[in-house]
Amino acid sequence: MTVDQEAAMGRRDRKKQQTRAALITAALRLVSERGVDAVTVEDISDAADVSSRTFFNYFSCKNEALTGDAIRDNHRLLERLAAVPADVPTIGAVRLALEETLQEMQANQELWLLRMQVVDRNPSLLPRLVASGVETERALAGLIAARTGVDPDTDVYPALVAAVASAACRVAAARWFASGGHRLLTELVDEAFATLAAGLPDPRPIL
Repeated sequence: MTVDQEAAMGRRDRKKQQTRAALITAALRLVSERGVDAVTVEDISDAADVSSRTFFNYFSCKNEALTGDAIRDNHRLLERLAAVPADVPTIGAVRLALEETLQEMQANQELWLLRMQVVDRNPSLLPRLVASGVETERALAGLIAARTGVDPDTDVYPALVAAVASAACRVAAARWFASGGHRLLTELVDEAFATLAAGLPDPRPIL
């Protein structure tokens, strides 16, 4: 591949990323204003200045633009977890694998807080998020099983770690949203994972 071809490919990739971001932003802002049932794919496409056909090049449906692509996100998380050295304890390894995603969320704080507001105000989006969470936990448990050398069908450890790690992220994100973004998401996640790594000790003083 020539330098010019590489540059052209880089421009195309950036254009795709910009178009995807524009569609997500348009979808969230419109639904925030009108509610999910009052917004169509055509509305979103018009707001992003693209065709409906272009919309479906990026998303399978309106709700995917609002809640995210679980398959894409899972693939990225698993790649990062697989790259964490094997001698890192499992909870710490999962936290390291999440770092890039958390930094991206922090950098795009306004958009992510808007997404959380949209979900909070439109409960019809919750089933998709729950299904997405199940897929993420299943994929994460499989890699944790491979990493620790245990059988996921007979050992509770992989599924349990995946579940509590997901719960820690949800709790941290909820606290981030409740603070209006005034607290750093990464700090809130670190706090949650540190508590997990300590074994969820009882915060009450021992008498």
